[in-house]
Amino acid sequence: MNTTAPRPTVLSVAIVTETYPPEINGVAHTMRHLAEGLTARGHRVRVVRPRQRDESGATPIETLVPGLPIPGYRGLRFGLPVYWRLRRLWRRARPDLVYIATQGPLGHAALAAARSLGVATVTGFHTQFHQYSQHYGLGMLTRPIVATLRRFHNRSQATLVPTEALRETLTITGFTNVQVFGRGVDIERFSPRWRDPALRRAWGCETDDLAVLYVGRIAAEKNLELACAAFEAIRTEHPGARFVLVGDGPELAQLRRNAPDYVCTGAKTGQALSAHYASGDLFLFPSETETFGNVVTEAMASGLAVIAYDDAAAHTYIDPWRNGVTVPLGERDDYLRAAREAASDRARLRRMGEAARHDAEGMSWERVLEGLEERLIEVIHRQRRSGDLSCRCGYNT
Repeated sequence: MNTTAPRPTVLSVAIVTETYPPEINGVAHTMRHLAEGLTARGHRVRVVRPRQRDESGATPIETLVPGLPIPGYRGLRFGLPVYWRLRRLWRRARPDLVYIATQGPLGHAALAAARSLGVATVTGFHTQFHQYSQHYGLGMLTRPIVATLRRFHNRSQATLVPTEALRETLTITGFTNVQVFGRGVDIERFSPRWRDPALRRAWGCETDDLAVLYVGRIAAEKNLELACAAFEAIRTEHPGARFVLVGDGPELAQLRRNAPDYVCTGAKTGQALSAHYASGDLFLFPSETETFGNVVTEAMASGLAVIAYDDAAAHTYIDPWRNGVTVPLGERDDYLRAAREAASDRARLRRMGEAARHDAEGMSWERVLEGLEERLIEVIHRQRRSGDLSCRCGYNT
């Protein structure tokens, strides 16, 4: 019997996320591409998210719910568990599927509401919360956090992850029906053509000086201490090098005090972000807690060689010493050696950046969204075919 899911003309998809642009992080970035991409492909999309600070109103495709600030993460909020509101919303306008991107109170309420109505659900594994705990003195909570995440995700029809390696890891630890939802990169927005000599001069870089770049949150879980150590190792041999850190976060004020000669720009968006990427020469990314790491592909698209641990996006896309450099996860000394060696040969550095750009040109969001669309249709078809009685009756919600 042919069980291939028929492709509906239009899907109705509710995306539930506790972060969304103009907030700046990988989840918000991915959710924007998901919402805009599915809409462009002809589907009906509604985004449910917390009202952001000083926000006046929602766009036509958004439903705003109450939220509260996340302690220690300025500018980010979590949504309140508005179970009954979501249930009423989805009874009036029933979606074919609910995609839940975050595991906060709003995400838990959305999963319960969707299950009570028998609506197909997919959860996204976007953040390694269990690894973050080790950077905030909460390592003893790692196993309970993993168990909590597993219970949450296993109550949906599928859990989507950005890489095959993470799919294998989660499956081994008891997560069920884990599937890959890859990531693309906007090669027009992130491109070497946005390189700006005037911006480099503002950083203190002459034409031949090396601009070493980091883009991301300035936070403990990003392992910035190693990025700083790698830059200092580079600077011993290249005194004119400048370290440019683009981003905001709880460690920014202390970093500015400890290293006043570093260029700490704060968060950048739009054209300014494009110019900052393209105006660098080498990208340091030492994080050990990435679910994916969108900045890796953005840097590659901008023509930069990335030095990263062999994990997440770097593991998937970097071919060592051809289009960037990867070292074994956690090997600090190897990372420092790679940084020094990469900086020592500017011609090779340029060649790696050119190869990175060439490879990024094949990382199309359109291709990623086409594959995701097929997975969502399969989940919807499976839910309708199974007639999940426990969900339809509201049990176990």
